[in-house]
Amino acid sequence: MADPRHPTRARRMDPRVTFRLYVTIGLAVALIGALWALADGSASAGPGGQATAEAKVAGVAEVAMPQTATSLPSVQLHATAASNPCAQTPVQQALASGGDDAVVAAFGGGAAFRAAVAAGNAPCIDLSDPHRDWVVVNKARPLNPVTFAPTSFGDPALSVDGAGSLRSDTANALNQLSAAADAAGVGSVALASGYRSYDTQVQTYSGQVATYGQAQGDALSARPGHSEHQTGLAADVVSCAGGCGDIDSFGGTAAGAWVAENGWQYGFIVRYVAGQTPITGYDPEPWHLRYVGVPLATAYHDGGFATLEQFFGLAAAPAYLG
Repeated sequence: MADPRHPTRARRMDPRVTFRLYVTIGLAVALIGALWALADGSASAGPGGQATAEAKVAGVAEVAMPQTATSLPSVQLHATAASNPCAQTPVQQALASGGDDAVVAAFGGGAAFRAAVAAGNAPCIDLSDPHRDWVVVNKARPLNPVTFAPTSFGDPALSVDGAGSLRSDTANALNQLSAAADAAGVGSVALASGYRSYDTQVQTYSGQVATYGQAQGDALSARPGHSEHQTGLAADVVSCAGGCGDIDSFGGTAAGAWVAENGWQYGFIVRYVAGQTPITGYDPEPWHLRYVGVPLATAYHDGGFATLEQFFGLAAAPAYLG
């Protein structure tokens, strides 16, 4: 802009502005020169981070690499392969022997077993194997084969008429639980419904659907081939303190509260608890106990889990797939 007092004379630039402009241009030129030298590989830093004469550009001040930058260590990346417990000899031997508790122990205990399976790091563990304590059966995971039946059966010491049997190790565990409950003063626990064959489940499920309709029937009973009862590992129980009650009242009894708190010590979990219907697909059943063995039941209890799906890192199964 022209000076109004001297129309023909341009206003002088403030010397401070001139200085800042020169400094800015100088720094820009220096930076461009340094980048140019680095780009064609002609600049190299000498001892102490001082740039050599080759890094100089005509008319540009020398730019040195900071000492801290030249002293930084190089980054080394190392990949560590995840350990596969299934490759370990003790696990392979335990699997071959057929003892489920021994397999869990070979993994390092229930918590380590669960962690390996949930992380997908245990390819030798098949959660669909109905012969194993850890089998998971739900609306999205039918039994394989759907007509599966256990190879050994045992009758609990205390059961109501028509209760049936359980897998032999499950029956023994239920006897221990019942005796412990009685010793604790809450009364003994009796089996009300145990193993159900595929054909029996056809009748049970059909009866629920006929009585309550399809949607409610699916919430109360498993479709054939999708029932834990078919594995022989599930026990519907009743309280027998001063006479045996029915399954619907079990959750409100002293025995029901005791079992929910202590059943894990004998290898049982309450499979369908309140608040978990969106995951299990079933209404709460405090009377429905599922045997998983003491090591896994301990890890289940200690970890604060509420469903087997969560325990093993499986997807929720609120509805049937087809």
